[in-house]
Amino acid sequence: MKHNEKIDNAEDIVLDIQDLAIRYVTDDATTYAVNHINLRLKRQGTLGLVGETGAGKTTTVLSILNLIPDPPGVIDSGKILVNGRDVHKLSPKELSEMRGKEVAMIFQDPMTSLNPVMTVGDQIAESIMLHEGLSKQDAYKKAKETLETVGISGERAGDYPHQFSGGMKQRVVIAIALACHPNILIADEPTTALDVTIQAQVLELMKKLKEDYKTSTIMITHDLGIVAEICDEVAVMYAGQIVEQGTLREVFKNTKHPYTEGLFNSLPNMNDRNSKLTPIRGLTPDPTIIYPGCTFAERCPYATERCHTEKPQQKWINENHMVACGRYDEPDFHIERR
Repeated sequence: MKHNEKIDNAEDIVLDIQDLAIRYVTDDATTYAVNHINLRLKRQGTLGLVGETGAGKTTTVLSILNLIPDPPGVIDSGKILVNGRDVHKLSPKELSEMRGKEVAMIFQDPMTSLNPVMTVGDQIAESIMLHEGLSKQDAYKKAKETLETVGISGERAGDYPHQFSGGMKQRVVIAIALACHPNILIADEPTTALDVTIQAQVLELMKKLKEDYKTSTIMITHDLGIVAEICDEVAVMYAGQIVEQGTLREVFKNTKHPYTEGLFNSLPNMNDRNSKLTPIRGLTPDPTIIYPGCTFAERCPYATERCHTEKPQQKWINENHMVACGRYDEPDFHIERR
């Protein structure tokens, strides 16, 4: 099954990434960050983009907002369609209108995402004025209402970021992202800098807001627990490529790629306190090298000689599950999940 045959109804798709390839070119080397990926986000769906640091997750989502630094970033191929429009063909004015109104992003570190010399109310109101054309007074009133939706008293709109805790800052960042009710919300590791209790609160908040605003969401994370908690679909990214993708149930219950298996097996087993973690051996491949075969072959316990010389093709096992592994359909090949 080809990528463009997976879903027939184009109206169900708010984001369609087709054959995207991105590299960073410097005087020292060329880094191949994203290597011909295809990705779709359904209307009101939540997609978890999972993988180790350096897999290309953030580069992928920055390209949706056309925020790849140029130079050194070069988009070699691909289309990114947001609500049917090609992002890379939009004018600067159209891009500015799209960011925040159609697509909004929650960045990884709330401590550096907020302007320290502006009140949080003014920062939220700024986005509302830009996209909705309200007066400063009306925008500020709506900013206070938006703070209330994320569990912060509107009376605190006049406070500065340093007057908030880490978890409250993250709520403010979410309020800014949601102020104009975007179609697509991108959350880049939104709970990384928070303790476990606050993480749970922020995730509950995001689930509630998703239901209230009918927003489609991309959740970038390396935490499979967060994926299980909040996502409908999962795309596993390794060395700039999507190696496995499907519904949450298919990927979690019917794992097909050895890298996905490695991610699951490196998690602690809560039912067996004596069990040991099984880390994925070796290191991630050098992103400045184009490998002739599978990029995971050096680390894969199932790799054969062919894996080192032939690139695996993406194969749709069924309409809900894709894998890019040269061995997955061999009769004697079985994934061993703990």
